[in-house]
Amino acid sequence: MARLILSLDGHTMAEYNMNKERYTIGRLPDNDIRIDNPAVSGHHSLIINILNDSFLEDLNSTNGTYVNGKLIKKHALQHGDIVTVGHHQLRFVEEDEQQDEFQKTMVIQPSARPVESIRRAEARVDTTTARGGNPAQLAEARKPAALAEAQLALKPAKLQVLTGQFAGRELDLVKALTTLGRPGIQVAAITRRADGFYLVHVESEREGDYPLVNGEVIGSQAHRLRDNDVIQLAGVKMGFFQS
Repeated sequence: MARLILSLDGHTMAEYNMNKERYTIGRLPDNDIRIDNPAVSGHHSLIINILNDSFLEDLNSTNGTYVNGKLIKKHALQHGDIVTVGHHQLRFVEEDEQQDEFQKTMVIQPSARPVESIRRAEARVDTTTARGGNPAQLAEARKPAALAEAQLALKPAKLQVLTGQFAGRELDLVKALTTLGRPGIQVAAITRRADGFYLVHVESEREGDYPLVNGEVIGSQAHRLRDNDVIQLAGVKMGFFQS
Protein backbone atom coordinates (compact mmCIF):
# COMPACT_ATOMS: atom_id res chain seq x y z
CA MET A 1 0.00 0.00 0.00
CA ALA A 2 1.31 3.45 -0.91
CA ARG A 3 1.50 6.28 1.61
CA LEU A 4 1.88 10.04 1.58
CA ILE A 5 3.96 11.61 4.36
CA LEU A 6 3.19 15.31 4.90
CA SER A 7 6.00 17.49 6.27
CA LEU A 8 6.95 21.12 6.72
CA ASP A 9 10.58 22.24 7.08
CA GLY A 10 11.63 18.64 7.63
CA HIS A 11 9.12 17.94 10.41
CA THR A 12 6.56 15.19 9.77
CA MET A 13 2.99 16.40 10.32
CA ALA A 14 0.80 13.50 9.12
CA GLU A 15 0.71 10.27 7.14
CA TYR A 16 -2.00 9.12 4.76
CA ASN A 17 -2.58 5.56 3.53
CA MET A 18 -3.58 5.61 -0.14
CA ASN A 19 -6.54 3.24 0.12
CA LYS A 20 -9.06 5.26 -1.93
CA GLU A 21 -9.32 5.96 -5.64
CA ARG A 22 -9.15 9.76 -5.41
CA TYR A 23 -7.43 12.17 -3.03
CA THR A 24 -7.71 15.93 -3.27
CA ILE A 25 -5.08 18.19 -1.74
CA GLY A 26 -5.82 21.77 -0.81
CA ARG A 27 -6.58 24.46 1.74
CA LEU A 28 -10.37 24.01 2.04
CA PRO A 29 -11.91 21.65 4.63
CA ASP A 30 -13.49 19.35 2.00
CA ASN A 31 -10.10 18.07 0.80
CA ASP A 32 -8.88 14.59 1.69
CA ILE A 33 -5.49 16.09 2.56
CA ARG A 34 -6.03 19.53 3.98
CA ILE A 35 -3.11 21.97 4.19
CA ASP A 36 -4.31 25.15 5.88
CA ASN A 37 -1.76 27.59 4.47
CA PRO A 38 -2.23 30.71 2.29
CA ALA A 39 0.34 29.42 -0.23
CA VAL A 40 -1.96 26.45 -0.98
CA SER A 41 -4.97 26.84 -3.29
CA GLY A 42 -8.45 25.82 -2.16
CA HIS A 43 -8.25 22.73 -4.37
CA HIS A 44 -4.59 22.50 -5.29
CA SER A 45 -3.86 18.98 -6.57
CA LEU A 46 -5.49 15.63 -7.23
CA ILE A 47 -4.15 12.07 -6.93
CA ILE A 48 -5.91 9.23 -8.72
CA ASN A 49 -5.06 5.63 -7.83
CA ILE A 50 -5.64 3.01 -10.54
CA LEU A 51 -4.72 -0.53 -9.49
CA ASN A 52 -1.05 -0.26 -8.42
CA ASP A 53 -0.37 3.10 -10.08
CA SER A 54 -0.87 6.63 -8.73
CA PHE A 55 -1.19 9.76 -10.87
CA LEU A 56 -0.81 13.36 -9.66
CA GLU A 57 -2.51 16.30 -11.38
CA ASP A 58 -2.31 20.02 -10.67
CA LEU A 59 -5.76 21.62 -10.45
CA ASN A 60 -4.74 24.98 -11.96
CA SER A 61 -3.36 26.06 -8.59
CA THR A 62 -2.02 29.57 -8.07
CA ASN A 63 1.49 28.56 -7.04
CA GLY A 64 1.73 25.29 -8.97
CA THR A 65 2.55 21.72 -7.98
CA TYR A 66 6.15 20.51 -8.03
CA VAL A 67 7.61 16.99 -8.07
CA ASN A 68 11.27 16.69 -7.11
CA GLY A 69 11.67 20.42 -7.73
CA LYS A 70 10.06 20.46 -11.21
CA LEU A 71 6.75 22.14 -12.03
CA ILE A 72 4.22 19.61 -13.34
CA LYS A 73 0.70 19.46 -14.70
CA LYS A 74 0.40 15.66 -14.63
CA HIS A 75 2.83 13.12 -13.23
CA ALA A 76 2.95 9.34 -12.63
CA LEU A 77 4.16 9.03 -9.05
CA GLN A 78 7.16 6.84 -8.24
CA HIS A 79 8.49 5.62 -4.90
CA GLY A 80 10.41 8.42 -3.18
CA ASP A 81 8.91 11.31 -5.17
CA ILE A 82 8.69 14.58 -3.22
CA VAL A 83 5.56 16.60 -4.06
CA THR A 84 5.75 20.28 -3.07
CA VAL A 85 2.49 22.13 -2.47
CA GLY A 86 3.04 25.68 -1.27
CA HIS A 87 5.63 25.39 1.50
CA HIS A 88 4.72 21.78 2.38
CA GLN A 89 6.11 18.51 1.07
CA LEU A 90 4.38 15.18 0.50
CA ARG A 91 6.68 12.18 0.14
CA PHE A 92 5.21 9.30 -1.87
CA VAL A 93 6.19 5.92 -0.43
CA GLU A 94 5.34 2.54 -1.91
CA GLU A 95 5.50 -0.49 0.37
CA ASP A 96 4.69 -4.04 -0.55
CA GLU A 97 2.42 -6.20 1.59
CA GLN A 98 5.33 -8.04 3.25
CA GLN A 99 6.86 -4.75 4.37
CA ASP A 100 3.50 -3.64 5.77
CA GLU A 101 3.16 -6.96 7.57
CA PHE A 102 6.68 -6.70 9.02
CA GLN A 103 5.96 -3.25 10.40
CA LYS A 104 2.63 -4.42 11.81
CA THR A 105 4.39 -7.37 13.45
CA MET A 106 7.56 -5.78 14.83
CA VAL A 107 7.18 -1.98 14.92
CA ILE A 108 5.01 -0.83 17.81
CA GLN A 109 2.93 2.23 17.00
CA PRO A 110 2.73 5.18 19.45
CA SER A 111 -0.83 4.38 20.53
CA ALA A 112 0.24 0.88 21.66
CA ARG A 113 3.49 1.80 23.39
CA PRO A 114 3.94 1.09 27.13
CA VAL A 115 4.35 4.76 28.04
CA GLU A 116 5.75 4.43 31.58
CA SER A 117 8.21 1.74 30.52
CA ILE A 118 9.35 3.91 27.61
CA ARG A 119 9.95 6.86 29.96
CA ARG A 120 12.06 4.71 32.26
CA ALA A 121 14.00 3.42 29.27
CA GLU A 122 14.67 6.95 28.00
CA ALA A 123 15.90 7.92 31.47
CA ARG A 124 18.45 5.12 31.22
CA VAL A 125 19.62 6.51 27.88
CA ASP A 126 20.02 9.97 29.48
CA THR A 127 22.10 8.39 32.25
CA THR A 128 24.30 6.64 29.71
CA THR A 129 24.90 9.75 27.58
CA ALA A 130 25.57 11.87 30.67
CA ARG A 131 28.67 9.83 31.46
CA GLY A 132 30.51 11.40 28.55
CA GLY A 133 30.47 15.07 29.54
CA ASN A 134 30.36 17.56 32.37
CA PRO A 135 27.11 19.35 33.37
CA ALA A 136 27.96 22.57 31.51
CA GLN A 137 28.73 20.68 28.28
CA LEU A 138 25.54 18.64 28.59
CA ALA A 139 23.42 21.75 29.17
CA GLU A 140 24.90 23.36 26.06
CA ALA A 141 24.37 20.20 24.01
CA ARG A 142 20.71 20.02 25.03
CA LYS A 143 19.89 23.49 23.68
CA PRO A 144 17.46 23.10 20.74
CA ALA A 145 19.77 24.71 18.17
CA ALA A 146 22.78 22.63 19.21
CA LEU A 147 20.71 19.45 19.33
CA ALA A 148 19.22 20.06 15.88
CA GLU A 149 22.67 20.77 14.38
CA ALA A 150 24.14 17.64 15.95
CA GLN A 151 21.29 15.42 14.76
CA LEU A 152 21.60 16.75 11.22
CA ALA A 153 25.28 15.71 11.30
CA LEU A 154 24.40 12.22 12.53
CA LYS A 155 24.80 9.59 9.82
CA PRO A 156 21.52 7.97 8.67
CA ALA A 157 20.87 4.50 10.03
CA LYS A 158 18.62 1.57 9.26
CA LEU A 159 17.75 -1.91 10.45
CA GLN A 160 17.79 -4.89 8.10
CA VAL A 161 16.04 -8.12 9.05
CA LEU A 162 18.49 -11.02 8.87
CA THR A 163 16.32 -14.03 9.77
CA GLY A 164 12.79 -15.34 9.31
CA GLN A 165 10.10 -14.65 6.74
CA PHE A 166 10.95 -10.95 6.55
CA ALA A 167 14.69 -11.43 5.91
CA GLY A 168 16.05 -8.61 3.78
CA ARG A 169 13.39 -6.09 4.82
CA GLU A 170 14.70 -2.69 5.92
CA LEU A 171 13.50 -0.02 8.32
CA ASP A 172 14.94 3.51 8.23
CA LEU A 173 15.59 4.88 11.72
CA VAL A 174 14.43 8.43 11.09
CA LYS A 175 12.36 9.00 14.23
CA ALA A 176 13.62 10.10 17.63
CA LEU A 177 12.15 6.91 19.09
CA THR A 178 11.44 3.59 17.37
CA THR A 179 9.82 0.90 19.52
CA LEU A 180 10.31 -2.69 18.35
CA GLY A 181 9.35 -6.20 19.43
CA ARG A 182 6.24 -8.07 20.43
CA PRO A 183 4.20 -6.83 23.42
CA GLY A 184 3.99 -9.49 26.09
CA ILE A 185 7.12 -11.21 24.77
CA GLN A 186 9.97 -8.71 24.43
CA VAL A 187 10.03 -4.99 23.64
CA ALA A 188 12.97 -2.64 23.14
CA ALA A 189 13.43 0.90 21.83
CA ILE A 190 16.01 2.57 19.64
CA THR A 191 16.50 6.24 20.44
CA ARG A 192 18.15 8.67 18.06
CA ARG A 193 20.33 11.06 20.07
CA ALA A 194 22.75 13.77 18.98
CA ASP A 195 25.73 11.48 19.60
CA GLY A 196 24.31 8.27 18.14
CA PHE A 197 21.68 5.54 18.32
CA TYR A 198 20.97 3.66 21.55
CA LEU A 199 19.16 0.36 22.12
CA VAL A 200 17.40 0.00 25.47
CA HIS A 201 15.27 -2.77 26.95
CA VAL A 202 11.66 -1.73 27.65
CA GLU A 203 9.87 -4.83 28.92
CA SER A 204 9.67 -8.59 28.51
CA GLU A 205 7.51 -11.54 29.51
CA ARG A 206 10.27 -12.96 31.73
CA GLU A 207 12.27 -10.81 34.11
CA GLY A 208 15.82 -10.35 32.94
CA ASP A 209 15.05 -11.39 29.35
CA TYR A 210 17.09 -8.67 27.64
CA PRO A 211 17.86 -8.16 23.94
CA LEU A 212 21.22 -9.31 22.58
CA VAL A 213 23.76 -7.30 20.58
CA ASN A 214 26.39 -9.40 18.81
CA GLY A 215 25.36 -12.33 20.99
CA GLU A 216 25.85 -10.43 24.27
CA VAL A 217 23.06 -9.52 26.69
CA ILE A 218 22.73 -5.70 26.91
CA GLY A 219 21.24 -5.75 30.42
CA SER A 220 19.12 -2.94 31.84
CA GLN A 221 21.36 -0.09 30.68
CA ALA A 222 21.24 1.67 27.32
CA HIS A 223 23.59 0.22 24.70
CA ARG A 224 25.09 2.47 22.06
CA LEU A 225 24.81 0.85 18.63
CA ARG A 226 27.72 0.61 16.20
CA ASP A 227 27.72 0.04 12.46
CA ASN A 228 27.17 -3.66 11.60
CA ASP A 229 25.90 -4.60 15.07
CA VAL A 230 23.52 -7.58 15.10
CA ILE A 231 20.47 -7.18 17.36
CA GLN A 232 18.41 -10.15 18.51
CA LEU A 233 14.95 -9.16 19.75
CA ALA A 234 11.77 -11.22 20.18
CA GLY A 235 13.32 -14.08 18.22
CA VAL A 236 14.32 -11.93 15.23
CA LYS A 237 17.87 -10.96 14.22
CA MET A 238 18.36 -7.52 12.71
CA GLY A 239 21.48 -5.77 11.47
CA PHE A 240 22.15 -2.13 12.38
CA PHE A 241 23.80 -0.22 9.55
CA GLN A 242 24.94 3.39 9.47
CA SER A 243 25.93 4.97 6.17
